[in-house]
Amino acid sequence: MGRYFVEVAYKGTHYSGFQVQENAGSIQAEVEKALSTLHRRPFQLTGSSRTDAGVHALQNFFHYDDPLPPHDQVLYKVNAILPRDIVVKNILAVNESSHSRFHAVSREYHYHIYSKKNPFLDDRAYFFPYPLDMDRLQAAAALLKTHRNFQSFSKRNTQVKTFQCELFESEWIQGNDTLLYRVKGSRFLRGMVRGLVGTMLQVGRGKIGLEELNEIILSLDCTKADFSTPAHGLFLMAVAYPEGFFKNP
Repeated sequence: MGRYFVEVAYKGTHYSGFQVQENAGSIQAEVEKALSTLHRRPFQLTGSSRTDAGVHALQNFFHYDDPLPPHDQVLYKVNAILPRDIVVKNILAVNESSHSRFHAVSREYHYHIYSKKNPFLDDRAYFFPYPLDMDRLQAAAALLKTHRNFQSFSKRNTQVKTFQCELFESEWIQGNDTLLYRVKGSRFLRGMVRGLVGTMLQVGRGKIGLEELNEIILSLDCTKADFSTPAHGLFLMAVAYPEGFFKNP
């Protein structure tokens, strides 16, 4: 029995999220259906990083076990079956013990914001037409890296056993048309990036200060964070694995 990683990218606008859910369309359900249709047998996938409804991804992974290696035309054929907003980029052989979720060493997210009306950004960035202080935003992003417990930025009804996360990188980047928040960490909680962005925007507007942001983090109370940022501005950019992970199946 071989184990294979499926690398995917998708536009999450029309889906309830990454993972299979009852009575709701998901990325996992579409990829499982496409593989099952192509091979004429059931496929069950395990996902690496869950994304919420409406969130996009340039890279995410599933894994599955199968006795037969994928044939040469599998990418072309499975993508012909999949909807236009989902693509399988690669199918990679790995060791049988490799796990797409547990062996990931980091995830990187980007959140896009724009301040001037632009129809070409409407479905992939958050329209936020308010002045922001970049120095305050950068200070807030740097403050986050000094903490490990992010329970204040986890939505309720989550099943995680720990709220501990390590942020390796956290910064705001000013582009020509958009403002980007870039964050890379060991793991992320449900709604965490959107909560971080929404709360930091309050800092950038001068609504709250850095001390208040620090108090929100230490409170471990998600009702104090701002989760109002919409899903369509959020992109999962990359899921990283240890060096050489895909080279020695």
